[in-house]
Amino acid sequence: MTVPHPGLPQSGRPAEELLAELRALTAGDLPTRGGRTTAYTYDAGRPEVREAAERAYLAMLEVNGLDPTAFPSVVALERQVVGAVAARLGGDDGTPGIFTSGGTESILLAVKAARDARPDVAEPEIVVPATAHAAFFKAGRYLKVAVVPVPVDPSTFRAVPAAMAAACGPNTVLVVASAPSYAHGVVDPVAEIAAGAAARGLPCHVDACVGGWLLPWLAEAGAPVPPFDLSVPGVTSLSCDLHKFGYAPKGASVLLFRDRPMRLAAYFACAQWPGYPVVNSTVQSSKGAGPLAAAWATLQALGADGYRELGRAALSATRRLIAGVDGIDGLRVLGSPDATLVALGADDPALDLWELADESRARGFFLQPQLSVSGLPASLHLTLTGVSEQGVDGLLAVLRDAVAAVRARGPVAPPTELLALLGEFDLAELDDPAFAALLPATGFAPSRSAPVNRLLDALPPHLRDRLATRFLSVLYSPYLD
Repeated sequence: MTVPHPGLPQSGRPAEELLAELRALTAGDLPTRGGRTTAYTYDAGRPEVREAAERAYLAMLEVNGLDPTAFPSVVALERQVVGAVAARLGGDDGTPGIFTSGGTESILLAVKAARDARPDVAEPEIVVPATAHAAFFKAGRYLKVAVVPVPVDPSTFRAVPAAMAAACGPNTVLVVASAPSYAHGVVDPVAEIAAGAAARGLPCHVDACVGGWLLPWLAEAGAPVPPFDLSVPGVTSLSCDLHKFGYAPKGASVLLFRDRPMRLAAYFACAQWPGYPVVNSTVQSSKGAGPLAAAWATLQALGADGYRELGRAALSATRRLIAGVDGIDGLRVLGSPDATLVALGADDPALDLWELADESRARGFFLQPQLSVSGLPASLHLTLTGVSEQGVDGLLAVLRDAVAAVRARGPVAPPTELLALLGEFDLAELDDPAFAALLPATGFAPSRSAPVNRLLDALPPHLRDRLATRFLSVLYSPYLD
């Protein structure tokens, strides 16, 4: 008898046993509810909304979005979801859009549409602020589009419209602005950037993946939100994730276009093979309708009043956090956040941010490390959501204790010996077993990331990328068990 792989039992297992194993596997994960994980997760803190999303997801679990003529429910739900987002972001019920699996797919499609709309440009480029999301670089790599990053204002962290315009050339097919940038939570001068693009006959995409469904509610709560959506002249497309501040389960984003020809350029069609005609609005072909149904259910279950209250609570938490950080010696908020995303920097060179992240995690709060790049300082990222208002005092107490603990240990020496060691290796030539054997020298441990972040921050960006890709490869290998 053939012995099955450990991942496939000889005989089927009961559901309760499987769920128990899942609970054991996820016991070491960061918490997804309660606001203590200040990145990756977005919690509305409303069990009834989560239940509605779960039930809707399961109801559409087996529906395939590949062919909307076979499953017209997909069309009906997508029209409602896209229409709701468009109406809130400067469009209307007739605004063309696409429901996607997330911000990266929305950005990929926006870049594809801009590239394909200009078949006359042989070597297309997109002009982005240096703070633009990594998804634009991914889109450039996938779609063979050059990415031209433009330095931002070093004190405000916002894009500089004149510099963005000056970076445009004959090969430019798209100009990008962020609302807000993920790293610092600030909104770029969208109106000026879009006007500069329009003056050159170029489309302008606004990456509002993280803030699109948050900023309007913050404005209603009294925050000074600059114009950023489709109502701004010159803005031709916009991406908005619903699995962030829409509080829907993962797999939900909307890409809006000002006009239908640009949306058509995002599509893919192939009737040149002997099978069924393939027409895709997204990168995926077959795709479950669960995320779409869950996003629709979340929007319906929360309603405008629910989002209004969650926006107010997130804004209150952010203001209290910023005021509290001002009283912690050595810490500062970078820039003036327009959204509920905050980047913490260090005024004191002896205050190691990577150690601070580890100390905070040990005390129950995950802060996301952000490396220095393009002259911008390293920082720790916090995303505050609708449930953060209840935990902001605890977060500030943790920050104060963590700062004191890091200071008590004193400065950490730079990893000069390790950098020299890495310089002796060609990372591309190392196989997974060899790289796994090298990892202990970096200080890698699941609960202690400071040594690795310190090492990455000291490396030039291209070597960071190589090290990170090798790490991901070995993480999924059996050599770290």
